[in-house]
Amino acid sequence: MNVISSLSNIPVSHSCIGDLFPKLSGKNQKVRQLEQAGEIVRLKRGLYVVSPEVSGMPISTELIANHLYGPSYVSMLSALRIYGLIPETVYEMQSVTIKHSKRFENKFGRFCYYSSPVTCFGIGIVQQGGFIIASPEKALCDLVVHSKGINFRYKKEWIQYLEDDIRFDMNCLDKMDTAIIRKCAAVGKKKKTLLLLAQIIEKI
Repeated sequence: MNVISSLSNIPVSHSCIGDLFPKLSGKNQKVRQLEQAGEIVRLKRGLYVVSPEVSGMPISTELIANHLYGPSYVSMLSALRIYGLIPETVYEMQSVTIKHSKRFENKFGRFCYYSSPVTCFGIGIVQQGGFIIASPEKALCDLVVHSKGINFRYKKEWIQYLEDDIRFDMNCLDKMDTAIIRKCAAVGKKKKTLLLLAQIIEKI
């Protein structure tokens, strides 16, 4: 059994990989050899994931997103697509963090992080499949807050955005927890726009 396969598909640090070879003095060289052999893949400087051919586990871009820049959680269009609430493929992994906004690119795609105040960060996030993701309600709130030019004041604006712009599954709208939306509105940006969404859902 290949010793690095024990790391599964969880992104790990350079030192963590080196620690798997306690008898070697040249741990840095060993990590380089593993990378050159394609047994591990570099995600960014000092962070790697074991190749799926070695681990026997599929790569989780959501799990990579959590580890690449944190604390963070998958959100916005990426989360809505994971939940099956929008039909289109999302070509970047969108996440929210309390750090500065940032972007990374590696073999597995583009990872974009949007900065959130600490007061909003912990609202409506859950663990699913081993990674941290926004609930559908929080993902929609994050999407609106971080999208320029969205300050809805009328119901028809919200409906047009959901139906035409992101093609949201409107049959699921009445299942959303408006308490999460109201919490986001209370401590975050675009309060009136988010409160309007909560009101629309509550009247369905």
